[in-house]
Amino acid sequence: MKKQLLCTSAIALGVAAAPASAQDWNLDWGGFFQQHIAYADVSTPGAADFDGVQMFTNAEIIFTPNITLDNGMTFGINVQMEALNSGGGADGIDEAYMSISSDTFGRIDAGFENSAGYKMMVGAPQVGSMAINSPSASAFIPFTGFAGGQFRQAGLSSYTEVAGNNDVARITYYTPSFSGFTAGISYAPSAAGNAANAAPVNRNVGLVDIFDIGVNYSQSFGTTDITLAARWGTGDSKVAGTSDPETWGVGFQVGFSGFTFGAAYAENDNAVANTDQQGYSVGVAYDAAGPWTFGLEAYIGEIEDGSGVTDDHYEYYKLAANRDLGPGVSWTTYLLYGETRNDSLVNGDIDGTAIGTAINLSF
Repeated sequence: MKKQLLCTSAIALGVAAAPASAQDWNLDWGGFFQQHIAYADVSTPGAADFDGVQMFTNAEIIFTPNITLDNGMTFGINVQMEALNSGGGADGIDEAYMSISSDTFGRIDAGFENSAGYKMMVGAPQVGSMAINSPSASAFIPFTGFAGGQFRQAGLSSYTEVAGNNDVARITYYTPSFSGFTAGISYAPSAAGNAANAAPVNRNVGLVDIFDIGVNYSQSFGTTDITLAARWGTGDSKVAGTSDPETWGVGFQVGFSGFTFGAAYAENDNAVANTDQQGYSVGVAYDAAGPWTFGLEAYIGEIEDGSGVTDDHYEYYKLAANRDLGPGVSWTTYLLYGETRNDSLVNGDIDGTAIGTAINLSF
């Protein structure tokens, strides 16, 4: 539920340098491993058969070495290594960036990472490790038509990026928290490259000069916790006949008496005609006495499929329960219903139900 971000963005950046003392680097590392097993019943228009037991793994090893100098400045890196082979058969790096921070002026991240607008958003609370406010649910109920390739865009998720760029070379500044209010601004020279150098940037080609801003307000009033967030971003499209893409979104969470309610709405206005997207998440979670948390969540999205005539629709629902088993260990069970459909039926409609469980390890 992105509370980690609020802690991260409250760290501040120092501007004065001083020699380091003899302390050693903190060679920190950690990661997570989520193993899902589900039984799916899927209806497809073609010969494909997705019924039966399916498995899905999401896992990373995350390296976070850091050092704090005598002047209070902290330097560190974050390198996230996928624990699975990529499509090319080689281990992949998800994100890789450097941070400079202190307790005075804020924090700078520089490297291959998502934007401030993406990281500062909130939406419906997610219970367990299976996400429907993202393309993850397609591991059990596949997408149809144009929806299959729309990563980091509002048709499938309220956590958006400009034109769906992801982990490109970027620099971001976060302010410290002022009475619960935090802001961030990001700049990326280009949308090319995903945790890979794409330099030098030719500013006559593709999508360049991407700016994102995000704001987040989190505060407690008695027994009620409130989080509000908003983001906006744009870039300069150099593709002939296209406009400059934009994305924007708003979200909130309200928590009291063990309940957390949340929702978000986002749009991607893309450079290519007839490919705009919109979507919203809504949900509730209940943190029961003891180790159990329960949640009900929905995501509804719409994608203009490029034809100018038809749209693709994304509609997923999840009922979930999560039990803490011990430090860094939890067990998730969930029921999914999902549907993606195309107005013209050219690409066919797919809908299905999956009953799944997962063991989640975080270390």
